Amino acid sequence: MVCSALPGGWHREVARAGAAKRSVAQPGHEAVYDRTALSPAGQTSPRAYPARAAEADGARPFRSAALLPVARQGYPAPMHAPHRGHLDVPPVVRIEPERDLTLADVVAVARGRGAVDAGPRARPAGVGFARVELAGDWEARCQRTADYVRHVMDVVHRHDVEGLARLVRERFAGHEALAGEQRIRDRYAPASIAGLLAAGEDDVEATRKLAERALIYGVTTGFGVNKDKPIRNRDDVVAMQVNILRSHATGVGDPFPVEVVRAAMLIRVRAFVEGWSGVRPELVRFIVELLNRGVHPWVPQQGSVGSSGDLCPLSHLFLVVIGEGHAWGAGGDRRAAPSRPGESLPPPTDFPAEPPRPAAEVLREAGIEPLASLEPKEGLALTNGTSVTTAAAALACYDASTLLGTANLAAAMSLQALRGCTRAFDPKLHAVRRHEGQSRAARAIFGLARGGSLLDQSADVQDAYSLRCAPQVHGAAWTAIEHAWDIIEREVNAVTDNPLLFPDAAGFDADQREPYDAYAKCIWDAYSGGNFHGEPVGLVCDYLKIAVAELANISERRIQHMLDRHHNRGLPANLWPEDASGTTPAGLNSGLMLTQYAAAALVSENKVLCHPSSVDSIPTSSNAEDHVAMSTTAARHARQVCANARSVLAFELIAAAQALEILQRRSADGESTGAPDQAGGGAGVVLSSAAAAAVEHLRSDRPGPPVPFLESRDMLMWPLVAAAAGRIADGSLLRAVQRST
Repeated sequence: MVCSALPGGWHREVARAGAAKRSVAQPGHEAVYDRTALSPAGQTSPRAYPARAAEADGARPFRSAALLPVARQGYPAPMHAPHRGHLDVPPVVRIEPERDLTLADVVAVARGRGAVDAGPRARPAGVGFARVELAGDWEARCQRTADYVRHVMDVVHRHDVEGLARLVRERFAGHEALAGEQRIRDRYAPASIAGLLAAGEDDVEATRKLAERALIYGVTTGFGVNKDKPIRNRDDVVAMQVNILRSHATGVGDPFPVEVVRAAMLIRVRAFVEGWSGVRPELVRFIVELLNRGVHPWVPQQGSVGSSGDLCPLSHLFLVVIGEGHAWGAGGDRRAAPSRPGESLPPPTDFPAEPPRPAAEVLREAGIEPLASLEPKEGLALTNGTSVTTAAAALACYDASTLLGTANLAAAMSLQALRGCTRAFDPKLHAVRRHEGQSRAARAIFGLARGGSLLDQSADVQDAYSLRCAPQVHGAAWTAIEHAWDIIEREVNAVTDNPLLFPDAAGFDADQREPYDAYAKCIWDAYSGGNFHGEPVGLVCDYLKIAVAELANISERRIQHMLDRHHNRGLPANLWPEDASGTTPAGLNSGLMLTQYAAAALVSENKVLCHPSSVDSIPTSSNAEDHVAMSTTAARHARQVCANARSVLAFELIAAAQALEILQRRSADGESTGAPDQAGGGAGVVLSSAAAAAVEHLRSDRPGPPVPFLESRDMLMWPLVAAAAGRIADGSLLRAVQRST
């Protein structure tokens, strides 16, 4: 298993005494792997040997110098630190407390594993999803906080206002750390609370305010602006859990693709198994059954402001729990929709070919019984969190890593097609700037171009920025993607609902409880906070989409460079081969002219999509929620930017392959390749192994239709673009190149 596609022997095995670890060393970078963390079945923690542990063990943390994602099981692995993710996409994903999921795990469950080199439309219906299994002490954890919620309801249900106030007085009076009114005043409680505690039981106002301290938001109160309205009747509280699903399902627009829906369900389960949300094990098992039996709710994309989490889409998502809403079953949602011009979505995210059906019907066909009712706190726990935003962000980030590898390959091919200068990629040049991403990108692009006979064959002293500055631009994107990966992977494993329950603060040190508990307005171990706020994910999604947009931006410039006969160093205009016989009138065929038009349109659209969503905020719930993240919009836009960039890179690959084959044919015919100091004939043009593999893969008919060399007459172009983009999306292009290097 190699970590880098760079030829030249920059890999070496390092034996470490007393530990089964593997290190891949490169100039200035040392990697430390834990072999067990790379197990195909994902049986151990993916962070079993994190960077901090490596530093403590005397090794520096790894910063990947991989040029291309390593491809296993049908998907390329992430292009960043291997200790943060499996290189294999597992057939089974195990969810257990305190074991982190990786983005590869999310992809395995959301998209499925599929068959190696099978195109996005070649997968049979319902095949390939990784199975989800629950493990560890998750059930005991969930049951513990669910029982705690039940206990609270039993207590509150029996008491009137005076009884609740009495509970509060007894709680504070029995708290050893709060013994004595002076200590209450001076250290542990605001004066207002101390005054309430000191008031007599005949003080009606003090009694009312003390009773409020026995309520839990969303459990014994209403939601949002109704947070101060007590609801103490158990039947009403149970009804409220269903009400929130129905009333908050206000989404509009096209539905989320199946992969986003599946990823969101997985992430919600991951949050619940930690046991801080107060949901029963039965609810967790139900969601896992939805995943394993292929029941996929219909969830409109628009309607979430990212705080309090994804209330609107999560309500749509989990209406199915009570047998309501709409969904697709395992058969219908995996059928590929008819091809649409220019479509190039990652596999298998095609929208279902049939409309959704009532969820009760789909559940019945899948053999799943909807839950008879939701217990207190469960409706709120289902709808309150960042799961939909994080799902879209995780898939976008995973795709961005594939696009980065593709951009490096495309740049290496364009560098050869334009006979570019290699000195701009010399490590000395990049070392003095001290940006690691830039150095890695320079090594990556040069490594993929090395061995090509066309390099350095131009008479120009230096190249245009789109070639010469590719390491700087791609390197900055590399750094951005790596940062986004880290933040999003943390959020995948986060607990993001509100309130959270910490009975007896099990697992937490005493100094994490004081003095906060003494200030609490609630006597129960329920903590109202803001983990649902999508700001961390929104910020990195905005960063991610800008980085990916720049990969497309500079790619479009390289396309223009190859098509423009005034700047393409002797290549024909629009890369249409010259007619040596003279029988075809000049200008009859447009060649690749419109690929640059379309690329320019996509790049321009990306500029609009890259307006940062996270800087916007519109208060909601009568200003009770006065700052929101708009993170869901950022994640949705990041996915669209990735789709646009994929098509732009497909245009560049088609153009570069066409240009390289033109030069090869010229050389084989004994003509000049167009470079002033290179004569035709001789041994002919030699492409780098990576470029040769990429051209061969594009010309082949597996997977999908080939992308042929254009000659004789113009062809219908959009199927060729879709085919090239599909090979980027499914990872088959990068796998073909990986095998050749």
